[in-house]
Amino acid sequence: MLVSSDTGKGLVLGAALDALFGDPRRGHPVAGFGRVAGALERCLYADSRARGVVFAGVLVGGAAGVGVLAERLVRSSAVGRVGVTALATWAVLGGTSLGREGTAMARELEAGEVGAARERLTHLCARDPAGLGAGELARATVESVAENTSDAAVAPLVWGAVAGVPGLLAYRAVNTLDAMVGYRSARYRNFGWAAARLDDLANWVPARVTGLLVAGVGGGEAWTILRRDGGKHPSPNAGRCEAAFAGALGVRLGGVNSYGGDVEARPEMGDGWAPEVGDVRRAVRLSRLVAGAAAVLAGVAR
Repeated sequence: MLVSSDTGKGLVLGAALDALFGDPRRGHPVAGFGRVAGALERCLYADSRARGVVFAGVLVGGAAGVGVLAERLVRSSAVGRVGVTALATWAVLGGTSLGREGTAMARELEAGEVGAARERLTHLCARDPAGLGAGELARATVESVAENTSDAAVAPLVWGAVAGVPGLLAYRAVNTLDAMVGYRSARYRNFGWAAARLDDLANWVPARVTGLLVAGVGGGEAWTILRRDGGKHPSPNAGRCEAAFAGALGVRLGGVNSYGGDVEARPEMGDGWAPEVGDVRRAVRLSRLVAGAAAVLAGVAR
């Protein structure tokens, strides 16, 4: 498939729509996809990797197929190609919503509303917020903003630049399935294996692009810490984003985290101070700069 310059225009326009409006308020396509995935899971579920492969293959292939069909319907119209790409980009990007959640966390922490901040943390990550103080909540937020800058903004644009609307929709399908069934719980250890591995593969290049963009727009020690600490994280991708953010912000990320009763001690990344409440807004600003740079580069690449 040849990705045309109209794709580049659509990617930039879609990123602008996300920056202006954030996620659609009603009828979000990703929510609709999630309902379809939930229904298919109820039909297919078994404690089996093979069933999980079928589950992920049907849904990701279906999303890509919808993208192919959409592009074929408008292939004779330049305006249509730009418009369809822009709408798909807007639907799959989540950078603005990520920034809003990070800013909301900053407000709660700045006001001393630790209880409210604990409740809000579940909007950003699966970490158990019970008992976390302001500093640990700030660290969790900075780490989530760093990782999700790739998932919500950079990765969709990378796949859109590579494969147009099918790439945009297929990536978001992969990422959504990982969020739904990619956990290492007893229920999903086997069934969610394929979704988790697909997500690792789909994010391998975008995570490293994110690290480079952080170094480019954030400066500081981002490049040094990315190279030194990016591989310490148990995730093959999240560590690249978190290490770069740690270097750019001058903070130290990593430590002990709890996920549904499972405690993980993760290596530390960075040489700075433990994140403080004021660092949350700095992380959000950096995330927005990276998302904007990714949109420009995706458009130029086409």
